[in-house]
Amino acid sequence: MNRLFVLMIAGMLCFLSEAKAADGFAGGVADELAGLGVEPEGVQSFQGDKDAWRRNGEKNNTETPPAAPVQTVGKDEILDQISNKTGQPALMNIVDAEQVFCYEVAARSKTYSGYNLDGMALKGFCGVLSKEQQKDVVDSFFKTAANVEFNKTEECIIQPKIMLRFVRGVDNTDVLLSSPCHSFSVFYAGMVNTFNLKPSADKLDSIINPMLKKSQDFVSPALLSQLLPVGVAQTEEQKALINKRKEPIRGWEKEKPQEGEKKASGWNKVNLNLGK
Repeated sequence: MNRLFVLMIAGMLCFLSEAKAADGFAGGVADELAGLGVEPEGVQSFQGDKDAWRRNGEKNNTETPPAAPVQTVGKDEILDQISNKTGQPALMNIVDAEQVFCYEVAARSKTYSGYNLDGMALKGFCGVLSKEQQKDVVDSFFKTAANVEFNKTEECIIQPKIMLRFVRGVDNTDVLLSSPCHSFSVFYAGMVNTFNLKPSADKLDSIINPMLKKSQDFVSPALLSQLLPVGVAQTEEQKALINKRKEPIRGWEKEKPQEGEKKASGWNKVNLNLGK
């Protein structure tokens, strides 16, 4: 009995010494990495300052490096009335957009079940804006005070026409262009801010009309296995996929009347565009 008790005590002491050695090893590696200016990999690399929750005056660590400067859009670039309402993150996407995609949109009915964009019916894709076109839109409506009416609200209902998606990294800001109730609305982080463009109605129409002419029927990029939000078939394989998807809907088009059979007449000759 005494011998068994001695062996149990010896086993426990051995286990504790191994655990302590393991802790010392882990701490030693972390200390060495810290001394070399290298962050340990894994979960620890995502941990923040243990005193981050404290106020500045309560933090014990006085050697905390200064925070990175916040990037802002200069007041000389964007009109103050727009900047104050939309906020810096939304404007950074617009000013420094890496790509701007154009979509044709319309008001969404209660029975609509197609693709949506910011709660509106997504009708078509109208291309990618060039750098010159991007600059024209931003300069005309975000930087020119004479083109925007800030002190008057028009008695009209916004009619969605074009949605411009300004993409920067994985973030984006949407800008809706409306006509004939001339206005533009900025969509970002669940917030919408609308501005009156009646003073620049002709300029707005000159931008919207050419874009609408380039619009093509929108198809889900996921269906086409595309990474970019371009809902237009780019290859013959993708075109075949779209046609195959429409076959059950347009199957009646393949049925031709037999020889001698009286051709259909009356209302059923009218093309109701049910397959589009």
